[in-house]
Amino acid sequence: MNIQLIRNATLVVQYAGKKFLIDPMLAEKGTLPAFGPEVGLPDAPRQDQKNPLVSLPTSIETIIQDIDAVIVTHLHPDHWDMAAIEALPKDIKLFSQNEEDATEIRNAGFQNVEVLQEDTVFEDVQLIKTKGEHGRGEILKAAGYVCGVVFKHSSEKTFYLAGDTVWYDAVQEVINTHKPEIIVVNAGDNQFLIGGSLVMGKDDVYEVYKAAPDARIISVHMEAVNHWTLSREELKSFINEKGISSNVLVPDDGESYSF
Repeated sequence: MNIQLIRNATLVVQYAGKKFLIDPMLAEKGTLPAFGPEVGLPDAPRQDQKNPLVSLPTSIETIIQDIDAVIVTHLHPDHWDMAAIEALPKDIKLFSQNEEDATEIRNAGFQNVEVLQEDTVFEDVQLIKTKGEHGRGEILKAAGYVCGVVFKHSSEKTFYLAGDTVWYDAVQEVINTHKPEIIVVNAGDNQFLIGGSLVMGKDDVYEVYKAAPDARIISVHMEAVNHWTLSREELKSFINEKGISSNVLVPDDGESYSF
């Protein structure tokens, strides 16, 4: 498999001969509102800076070229935006987390939308929907539902895309059940000024490592939208201190890994 970080949570994953686009946020730098009061959310870091904070590392045409299927883990605008809606062919195979999201995606003109299940199969690739919690406590009500996905195929290592979740018992359960060898975590410790972490921070990443010490863990969703609080530099320093830098990878936008 080959996993390329595009930006934020957007990935291009080549797996068992199929090419998946994950959570496409394709807007040009600075063309979307900041997460914060402007869009009815609490105060946030850098709310005077428009999203995305950084440009795409390559053209939209290159990103979507030869994509076999798109997976949208939830509809927050840093995972599914108008630029993606406009760029993607309306007949492309597209997977969503639930019927509510599928309806909204169909309403945007997409004709081939399927709701992920725990036993979905696409072109011989097994796609297993997993649970996630987009924060802890009260903030969960505002954050809404999210999912992750486990990819399985006889010719590939098992790959777990955790999605917008913090570390909690269901993530541990996925690791125990499926024993993924490759794990992608959204680890920018994004948060508002109240309510705590919405996705994993460095301590969450360390919990993932402890649960799957033989896996390669790729940390994404970093430094691309205004409410991030964990930088790549800080995470790299942390994993160096823990002695796990060979297990936890912190890619730059555009960087890719083959396994």
